[in-house]
Amino acid sequence: MIFLYHTIFYDPLLNLLVVLYKTIAFSDLGLAIVFLTVLIRLILFPIFQKSARYQIVMQRLQPKVAELQKRHKDDKAKQTEALLSLYKENKTNPFSGFLYILLQLPILIALYQIFLNILKPEVFERLYGFVAAPGVLNTTFLGLINLSLPSILMVGLAAAGQYFQIKTALPKLEDGKQLSVQEKASRRMAFIAPALTVFIFYKLPAAVGLYWLTASIFSIIQQELIQRNIKKDEQLGRTD
Repeated sequence: MIFLYHTIFYDPLLNLLVVLYKTIAFSDLGLAIVFLTVLIRLILFPIFQKSARYQIVMQRLQPKVAELQKRHKDDKAKQTEALLSLYKENKTNPFSGFLYILLQLPILIALYQIFLNILKPEVFERLYGFVAAPGVLNTTFLGLINLSLPSILMVGLAAAGQYFQIKTALPKLEDGKQLSVQEKASRRMAFIAPALTVFIFYKLPAAVGLYWLTASIFSIIQQELIQRNIKKDEQLGRTD
């Protein structure tokens, strides 16, 4: 399994990062990390789009789900049947969200490990024969932040990016609306996740924080585009 993980995910991404570093990133490790993160997110966009659409649809169905659970609280079989019928009518699957996460997980883990290990000389032993290792690795980002060292600024930016990413994904609050337990938990995550980001990243090299910040910013843009597309689809559906 480890061999397959390195062969399929880790090694190709590592080599791509070095190629980007030596070409369009102009020997700036920070720019290479940004370019690689954006490139991977573009490749994963179809999966991300389906996952984001699923989340939006599930959020909108939550009041109906709560109503069905309350109506059939004494009959679990009918409750399950009613919920499956609701999901089918809205062309969604309650388990698809987990599938999308599982599909992305190996790539995300590989990227995280690469950005954590890229500062170690032995990492270049995994380069392909046609990819030359950089002589001296420039670990500064735009000449401002040393990515080989922890940076409270980068941690703060990564946490802020995480916060706005979650806030963007949440539906707007309606006046007087009673939030379900699940909705309250989702909104608490907007504060819990950034706090965890600070706790986990504050001792790690700033390279990891830059990756997390870039991914969050790109996710915000993706979510905005997906929400606009969903609104357009709904408008077309009402006018047809």
